[in-house]
Amino acid sequence: MPEQPIAVVAVDAGGTSTRAVVVRLPGQCLGYAVAGSGNPIAVGPQAAAASVAESVIGALSTAEVPGTRIRMVVLAMAGAGSTDVAPEISSRLAGIGLDAPLVFESDLLATYFSGTHRPEGYAVIAGTGAGAIRVEDGRQVAVADGLGWLLGDEGSGFWIGRRVVRAALADLDGRGPSTALTPLMLDRLGVPAPSEPGDREPIRAAVRALYAGPPVRLADYAGLAFEADGDGAAELILDDAAAALARSLAAVRSPGVSGPVVLGGGILGRSPQVADRLAAACRAEEVRAVADGAVGACVLAVRHAGTLVDAAVFQQLTASLTAVR
Repeated sequence: MPEQPIAVVAVDAGGTSTRAVVVRLPGQCLGYAVAGSGNPIAVGPQAAAASVAESVIGALSTAEVPGTRIRMVVLAMAGAGSTDVAPEISSRLAGIGLDAPLVFESDLLATYFSGTHRPEGYAVIAGTGAGAIRVEDGRQVAVADGLGWLLGDEGSGFWIGRRVVRAALADLDGRGPSTALTPLMLDRLGVPAPSEPGDREPIRAAVRALYAGPPVRLADYAGLAFEADGDGAAELILDDAAAALARSLAAVRSPGVSGPVVLGGGILGRSPQVADRLAAACRAEEVRAVADGAVGACVLAVRHAGTLVDAAVFQQLTASLTAVR
C-alpha cells in the first residue's frame, strides 16, 4: 500500500527570486530552497517554470521528503492566471516524480500572510513590481496597481531604477542637476566618467549597456537611490515612491477594515528609507514589514490542506521556516 502524503510544497515565485518550502502538516517547515525569477510575466512561462522546479527540487532534497509524499503544490505567483505556466510547471515537476495537484494563489496575498494570520487587513508590495490589496475573510477582495512595469507598478524597484538612470543621464548631458547617482550608475555599468566637458562617450556607453538588457532589468539600479544617502535627486525619488505606494494603499482602503498593514517586497522589506516614509503615511495602528512572501505561501498551502491557521500555527510556521532557511 503506497504511503499517504504527509506534506505540501509552498512556492513564493517573485520577480527576482523563487522560494520553495516543504511543510509537514499541520505546520512544520522541513526544507527550503531558492532559485531565479519565477514571474512568468517578467521572464516567460518556461523560465519561470524552470525556477519553480529548481527551487522545489532543492527544498525536497533539504527536507529529505520524496515527491510521492507531497499532497499538493501551492504557488503564490504574479500573473499565474494569465499565462500558460501551469502546464510547464506540471511537466517539470512530474519529471522529478512529483505528480501532486497545483494550486495558484496571489503573490500579494502571500505577502500579506507573511506578516499576520489575521483574516482582515492590507498589504502594500514593492519589489520588482508594486501594488496594494485589501484582505477580508482571508481573501483578496480589492487590488490597486500591480499592472506590470510598462503600465503601472508605481513605487516599484523598476519604477525607482528607471528614475535613477534617467536622473543620472540628465546630469551627464546637462538637462538635470548634479547628483551622486551619476558616478554610482557609471561605476555599476563599468563606464568611465567624462574626461572633459562635452565628452558624450560615457552617455553613449551607458545607453548601449542599458538598452542591451530587457527593460525590467532597470530594477537592478533601484538600490543606487539607497546608496546615495542625502543626495537631493535620490531623496526626491524615494519620497515620490513612498507617495505612489501610499496612493495605491488609499485606493483599497475601506472604513470597515482597520488593519494591519503589511509592507513587503524587496524595496519595502529590506529598504527602510521607503518603508519608513510609507509607514508614516499609512496612519494605521499596526504596520509590519516582511522580507518576502515565503511565510505567507506556507500559510496559504496549509490552509488549502485543511488546516486552520491561528496565531499558534502562524508562529510555528514562522519559527520553523527561520530555522531551515
